[in-house]
Amino acid sequence: MTDLLAEGITAVENVYKNREPVPHMKAIYFITPTQKSIDGLINDFVSKSSSKYKAAYVYFTDFCPDSLFNQMKASCSRAIRRCKEINVSFFPYESQVFSLDVPDAFFCCYSPTMEKANDKDVVMKAMAEQIVTLCATLEENPGVRYKSKPLDNASKLAELVENKLENYYQIDEKSQIKGKTHSQLLIIDRGFDPVSTVLHELTFQAMAYDLLPIENDTYKYKTDGSSGKEREAILEEEDELWVKIRHKHIADVLEEIPKLLKEVSSKRKTTEGKLSLSNLAQLMKKMPHFRKQITKQVVHLNIAEDCMSKFKSSIEKLCKTEQDLALGTDAEGQKVKDSMRVLLPVLLNKNHDSYDKIRAILLYIFSTNGTTQENLDKLIQNVQIESDSDMIKNWKYLGVPVVVSSASQQRRQSRKDRSSEETFQLSRWTPVIKDVMEDAIENKLDSKEWPYCSQCPAAWNGSGAVSARQKSKTSYLDDRKSGSKLIVFVIGGITYSEMRSAYEVSQAYKSCEVIIGSTHILTPRRLLDDVKMLNKPKDTVCTEEEKL
Repeated sequence: MTDLLAEGITAVENVYKNREPVPHMKAIYFITPTQKSIDGLINDFVSKSSSKYKAAYVYFTDFCPDSLFNQMKASCSRAIRRCKEINVSFFPYESQVFSLDVPDAFFCCYSPTMEKANDKDVVMKAMAEQIVTLCATLEENPGVRYKSKPLDNASKLAELVENKLENYYQIDEKSQIKGKTHSQLLIIDRGFDPVSTVLHELTFQAMAYDLLPIENDTYKYKTDGSSGKEREAILEEEDELWVKIRHKHIADVLEEIPKLLKEVSSKRKTTEGKLSLSNLAQLMKKMPHFRKQITKQVVHLNIAEDCMSKFKSSIEKLCKTEQDLALGTDAEGQKVKDSMRVLLPVLLNKNHDSYDKIRAILLYIFSTNGTTQENLDKLIQNVQIESDSDMIKNWKYLGVPVVVSSASQQRRQSRKDRSSEETFQLSRWTPVIKDVMEDAIENKLDSKEWPYCSQCPAAWNGSGAVSARQKSKTSYLDDRKSGSKLIVFVIGGITYSEMRSAYEVSQAYKSCEVIIGSTHILTPRRLLDDVKMLNKPKDTVCTEEEKL
């Protein structure tokens, strides 16, 4: 609101709701091109005498269909001073992360109850349109690729995006882009890496969102113990300290924040030490800055300590088991011979709740590429999770093997060897998407596994549009702007560890920026709740979500 007030906007209101007329003021309409939004606009200008505002400046987040445009034109064209499509039908969640903010798409794309319904096609088309607005905003016309198998959602969506990109750049007369640009768009189904969705992560952002009740990026905490006043902090891109530490391991964060607090307090003491008027004036000027710095540091220290108290009480023991199951090797690099023996202590431990046990069972199943029906039934009975057993069984709808006959057990998928990379023992797992990003940049993706929907852009050589010898010396940011982009889109949610991978890979390959996005952003618990609902009729899912 403060940013909008600075631009001279005095009120922000919902177009769907009844509002007081302000006939002496002009109104900016920032709306999605839907029937409901257009009706809201038309109702504001039913007649000249009863118009709510002096004039309307209309901005659509997306392409407006002719039928809606003509309705608007016929009803209130005299009041409209400007009408523009600005193509921002997505949420820029972080500097390299976007969300379409359609969590319901998970159910529509993966539920067997939606296979014959028209809703799935409608959702797919809407997602494709949103992805095209992202490409338009980035001024990119990427080569579109998708992960073939085990499901066909990615290939369907890739085809829709490709066709809509072609149409968009044909219609957009102002655009200089006619052919493909030096970028790639990879579209993937969520089942490609189930492990990263259920593993306990120990990097700061991923750990906090998994273990703490952070809603809408808002963390609630008390400053003076349990009796203190409750405060709120928003974890956002504007918070420089959050951006600096969110991808660091919790051990590093706990070391870094107290150092920063000491640094700030020592600066204050130095300034306070010399009592001249000019120093006092300087201090008065600097105090709000110090206060703000310290507040941020205290917030993040609170988050880190909250995470650690949860970690120490029950998560620490879980992490070793999870890492061993996920990787198939222990911290010394020895092969895990009997996954069930690794799993059992977790299932017998009374301190772990049913979600944590289900996560461990899933990692066991993923590690062996499925288990027998008999084995699965035993696991469910022993842990007494019959009512939540669909959190395990329904992964089959994402193309992940859950129940297999013992004879048809597949081999674990081969992964990049990262044994030389320095990692913490309880954080040895690397999200599969990081391998994919690196292979795409190095042009190593198998074209059978990752077919193109369109012709591959000729200049895509992975590490940037031009070779290093041809490049003039430019700054890192100029380099980034002129280089190629890799856009990765996952149908059905991305994890915080996958978001981190986009930054890590961009940092390693300076001339290629990786942007990652999805229908929504996942936490393990929320995902398990969504998986559980996949085999329920759509109306029951809606009522369950309302309860949540």
